[in-house]
Amino acid sequence: MPSDTTPPPVTPPPVTPPAGYRALLRDREFAGLHAGFTLTVAASTLSGFALGTLVDRQTRSPFLTAVSMYGATFATVLGALTLMSVADGARPRRTLVALQCVSLAGVAAQAVPGLPLAARFALLLVLGFFQSLGTGTRMGLLAESVPDGAYALARSLMNITSGVTAVLGYALGALLLRYLTPQQVFAGAAVLTGCGTAVVAATVRERPARPARRPGLRRTWATNAALFARPGGPALLLNLWVPNGLIVGCEALFLPYDPGAAGVLLAAGSAGLLLGDLTVGRLLGAERRRRAAFALRLLLAAPFPLFAAGPPTAVLAVAVFVSGVGFAATLPLQEQLLALTPGPERGQVQGVESAGRMTGQGLGAALAGGLAQYLGTGTTMAVLAAASLAVTVLSRPFVVRAERLLSRPSGPRPGPGPCPGRAT
Repeated sequence: MPSDTTPPPVTPPPVTPPAGYRALLRDREFAGLHAGFTLTVAASTLSGFALGTLVDRQTRSPFLTAVSMYGATFATVLGALTLMSVADGARPRRTLVALQCVSLAGVAAQAVPGLPLAARFALLLVLGFFQSLGTGTRMGLLAESVPDGAYALARSLMNITSGVTAVLGYALGALLLRYLTPQQVFAGAAVLTGCGTAVVAATVRERPARPARRPGLRRTWATNAALFARPGGPALLLNLWVPNGLIVGCEALFLPYDPGAAGVLLAAGSAGLLLGDLTVGRLLGAERRRRAAFALRLLLAAPFPLFAAGPPTAVLAVAVFVSGVGFAATLPLQEQLLALTPGPERGQVQGVESAGRMTGQGLGAALAGGLAQYLGTGTTMAVLAAASLAVTVLSRPFVVRAERLLSRPSGPRPGPGPCPGRAT
């Protein structure tokens, strides 16, 4: 009788994560996502600083200035609650390009001279809604374009890029606004947004093999409900959203606190973010990142009470730089959240996390602006920093419990599963 010639199952070799940032950037698709993201951040930094300056000049209101710089984040929660499931749709590249085009139109509209402030704030809300969907789609593509073990490295590089670009963007924005009008700076931001759209369209490939998942309200709500019901999910999201949202509220007061030093302080915070993400993402392993998360969240808020004492600008710049390092706490928390997420839901969950974090930042900015009307800017920063520390300390037991659940072999770790088209 003929023998059974069915070959034994072949176990694929383990995917070796790239050794460093250069190895990641040699992948054309990741390089395109990275370049498009860089240009988008540059455009957002310039347009945000230009709008904040314009509103401050016209109104002299700390509240309106803070909301103008971070107001787009209010609408991100609407994207997370309604259409974020488009991030896991069948054609994510087409979706991302379309959303980039919407952003281009919105930034270009801000360049119209004489546009009423009400119209500018309306544009902020529309852009925030679509930008939240774009973030979810981009991060879903990112999770598919790199091996599983390289996700933290890739997010670290994205965060570093954001920090460097923000440093240059704020410095360049402060310089340009000495010679150009805010409307002219908006026009430059529109050009950068257009370039980012072109890069994404030219480098990111489509993924027709994705499982069919019709986006819509029902799909979005079902995935969000599963996320919040998952053991460990709420604790991780709370610590991703609230502490740094309050500190971003402090940063939103830099312009009314000292208009002449605002660019320096914003650049110092972004430089600290750069150092923190470089150290935590590139030099620390997963276990050391997890252990460092709590200390980093404390570091994030601890320097801001100095603003109530009114020390020299140089001292405040160092304090803001040190605080910026603490933003790296988001990296290990994002890594743990990804470990809880099934593969088909990665884009939406990352979009929800980003939208919630941005909404927390917008609420922090609004809260800061409102309190500053009565308490003064320096005292408000100290109050918000104390609240951030309190949330971090009081929620510590719940985060530890989530970490223990993730470390159990039989715990609720659905695993990302294989993603079609993943780079090897």
